[in-house]
Amino acid sequence: MAAARVFALANSAVAGALPAGASLRVKPHSSISLCYGSSRLLSQKRLKRFACSAVYNPTSVTKEEGHPETLDYRVFFLDNSGKKVSPWHDIPLRLGDGVFNFVVEIPKESSAKMEVATDELYNPIKQDTKKGKLRYYPYNINWNYGLLPQTWEDPSFANVEVDGALGDNDPVDVVEIGESQAKIGQVLKVKPLAALAMIDEGELDWKIIAISLDDPKASLVNDVEDVEKHFPGTLTAIRDWFRDYKIPDGKPANKFGLGNKPANKEYALKVISETNESWAKLVKRSIPAGELSLV
Repeated sequence: MAAARVFALANSAVAGALPAGASLRVKPHSSISLCYGSSRLLSQKRLKRFACSAVYNPTSVTKEEGHPETLDYRVFFLDNSGKKVSPWHDIPLRLGDGVFNFVVEIPKESSAKMEVATDELYNPIKQDTKKGKLRYYPYNINWNYGLLPQTWEDPSFANVEVDGALGDNDPVDVVEIGESQAKIGQVLKVKPLAALAMIDEGELDWKIIAISLDDPKASLVNDVEDVEKHFPGTLTAIRDWFRDYKIPDGKPANKFGLGNKPANKEYALKVISETNESWAKLVKRSIPAGELSLV
């Protein structure tokens, strides 16, 4: 088991393990699974039905390095010994009963383009750059935005259902429509409701529409039709936001597959399952990782 990425996050802060001056944010976290890490430990038969099973409810600790809105700013995730772990690889995807973990990269009503650094050790959250300058959206994003851990959009896979578009080489994105503003690095329990097949410069970039279980309306929405009923206009607003956000930079509007409409929950769950399988093959090294960090 030494090669496996198996760890437990304890119910206590790890301040004693941190360097002087480091800051902590401790918050309720989702369950941790014992199925991550070196997929060499998984048989081919098990890989086909790869899923993480939760074992208990720990806490999550994040550590900020550098200052926000600077090139060296990073938000790392720590285990109970103070060791850095990956929010992409080491946080389980599934919690059971149709509930999933969602790692927040960009809080709603903010514009700094934060993202998990897939090419850096332990995949910290950082602000994206272009030509050495920090990137911002031209206007605030109106929903909490981030990723589903243990998912990956395979750039060698052409999706015949979405114009043969290839995956964008990133984890699957989530747009969380609840009323509360989350924090960078926060992990929310969400249930998927719909999926938008965005095509960004020829690459397939799925957007899973979801809601936090803590939201007051969470019990009312369980599929795409419920979103329109209880959050009228939201699905159209999400599609239009992602269609148009690059236009101020002189780029063309993004396109969408599947008839330019959001697919239902069943389809969203299929996307999640398929991209979880792709991630499992990636960490098993059945697919070349390129510059991606699997640590």
